[in-house]
Amino acid sequence: MKSFYSHGKLLLTAEYLVLKGARALALPSKLGQTLSFEKKPSRQLIWKSLDKNGVPWFNACFLVDDFTLIKTDNTEIADRLRHLLLAIRHQNPIFLKLSGGNVITRLEFERYWGLGTSSTLIVNLAKWAGINPFALLNETFGGSGYDIACANAKKALFYSWKMERPEIEDCDFDPNFKNALYFVYLNQKINSRQAVKEFMEKDINDREISRANELSLLISTSQSLSEFELLLWEHERFIGQLLSIEPIKEKCFKDFKGAVKSLGAWGGDFILATGDSSTPNYFKGKGYSTVFTYDELIY
Repeated sequence: MKSFYSHGKLLLTAEYLVLKGARALALPSKLGQTLSFEKKPSRQLIWKSLDKNGVPWFNACFLVDDFTLIKTDNTEIADRLRHLLLAIRHQNPIFLKLSGGNVITRLEFERYWGLGTSSTLIVNLAKWAGINPFALLNETFGGSGYDIACANAKKALFYSWKMERPEIEDCDFDPNFKNALYFVYLNQKINSRQAVKEFMEKDINDREISRANELSLLISTSQSLSEFELLLWEHERFIGQLLSIEPIKEKCFKDFKGAVKSLGAWGGDFILATGDSSTPNYFKGKGYSTVFTYDELIY
């Protein structure tokens, strides 16, 4: 049996603008996804996906000859998976040519959290097939690729997409105030592919890219919590003006004393909040029950 593992992700800076080549600060999560494959003398590929509690949430069966779908309990997901499998076959013509087998994927996080159900799958598939995960992403779902970079990362990183290739740099982001940082799930999943599509239609100038790059660097090198909070506020104001959207703190958490920053596509998934030991209770009191400390979530 072969097994592969990839980390989930969170985008701390340059959301949206990373799609236009800006330098983003990204964090791999301690939670990820495993893919296991057991070869069988069969012409079928039997697929089972398990959630964080070990409960199946997707099942399918394909013919390995051309990945024709035989049966499934979710046609939409099966079609997207077949799209991935055909792209892999295009990049590696001998992939699963000789025989089929059983695949089991296991998530360590809730699949609606936005931590990378798709990106960890893409990287695990690429490892299994011996192909470039960025090439697989580009041929299938698209996106900036920062989540692909996080899948194999062991620490924070700077990511940008330039000249049709990813640029990945290690970042020593390990703030001495990380015990004041909390990640809160907003109880709603954002369709990141739709958000990507809408943003790519916007005109972004070099000055705006440069400002995003500057903020990424300043945030990554903050020496105090107060400096970090000011920069988060400035980043929220900057992105909010570009999107013509009110920042999440002004919209939902005006009475919160710390800083609040959207992570990834605005309006859903996770936010970053600064505070103290009372912070989780503040958000739980407002109905947001999923709150992580920095050390609980970030690799």
